[in-house]
Amino acid sequence: MNPDLFLVIGIILGVLSLPPMLSALSEGRAPRVAAILVLIAGALIVTAFTKKPGGYTVRDIPTAFYQVIGDLRH
Repeated sequence: MNPDLFLVIGIILGVLSLPPMLSALSEGRAPRVAAILVLIAGALIVTAFTKKPGGYTVRDIPTAFYQVIGDLRH
């Protein structure tokens, strides 16, 4: 699979883990679902960095998003 796809899915899952984490912490519950999402997101991002030769820079992240969206549209 494309490392850009791993990176994009990992970033999206990382962002989606924030609301359940804040909700659980504000209600005094353990953020179990958010913790699982963070672990999966972290694993996907690390996989993307190790699969792409040379890794990613901050400037490469928007390009990765555009490429994944372009691949999904075609």
